[in-house]
Amino acid sequence: MSDESRKLPLIRETAVKSVITKSNLPVCEYSVNPYVGCTHGCRYCYASFMKRFTGHQEPWGTFLDVKMWPEIRNPEKYAGRELFISSVTDPYLPQEEQYGRTRALLEQLKGSGARISISTKSDLILRDLDLIRTFPQARVSWSINTLDESFREDMDNAVSIERRLAAMKIFHRAGIRTTCFVSPIFPGITNVKAIIRRVKGQCNLIWLENLNLRGSYKAEIMDYIREKHRKLLPLYLKIYRKGDRTYWETLDAELKAYAAEIGLDYVTNDDSVKRSFDASPVIVNYFYHEKIKKSAKKGGESHA
Repeated sequence: MSDESRKLPLIRETAVKSVITKSNLPVCEYSVNPYVGCTHGCRYCYASFMKRFTGHQEPWGTFLDVKMWPEIRNPEKYAGRELFISSVTDPYLPQEEQYGRTRALLEQLKGSGARISISTKSDLILRDLDLIRTFPQARVSWSINTLDESFREDMDNAVSIERRLAAMKIFHRAGIRTTCFVSPIFPGITNVKAIIRRVKGQCNLIWLENLNLRGSYKAEIMDYIREKHRKLLPLYLKIYRKGDRTYWETLDAELKAYAAEIGLDYVTNDDSVKRSFDASPVIVNYFYHEKIKKSAKKGGESHA
């Protein structure tokens, strides 16, 4: 990570009318983001597009707006609704320990019957385990795209992979459905099979998503590959300059065969496969999934 991204973030509290917004994402009806910005500062973060709507001039990863909202009235109206926490930030950033906005959100929604999915790169979520388990069919996912801590340190300021894996295991043992989100997969760097082997006994879903290079971070990632993984540069130029999808098609076929070899189901663009909690996880390939990208470009979420 750059020295700039490791500086203390600029933090401010901001009042909002509501923290729950209608969503165009295919995975939920509502998205919930207790913060604006993300201090993990991931080099590949697609959510940096949010700066177009927030007016921030600071580099992505160096600022954080802490949302302050009125207590949610009539939370029961979200009964049975899918709420995704969070779509453009991590709800368990280090600053959550001080501000507790995600904790406040969960407390306000407790008993409402809302169906929540939480995505994080943190083990701070362990603090809220007993609260999260009160929600029906709660799902929690951790982003893990490497088992190599040195590569992880190059990419983000979040907690170690080992801490994420440990948190995932605790949640799964507590009976909460867990997902390992293998994203983004870096060609020639991410060892997907090794990650699957590591997590298959402690999660219900394994999502696979390819690295999409677009926007302001494309040049930064290409510079990183040129500097740290120069042997892979021709491959990256082929994929991200020429638009060649051969690498992903080949990896798709390899992983499908590997899943069959170890007895796991392998599907594409659909995690609706329902099975008992104790069943083996389903691997879901999102290499060809474009809906999220298109929705993100719209930036069109309305307050609910």
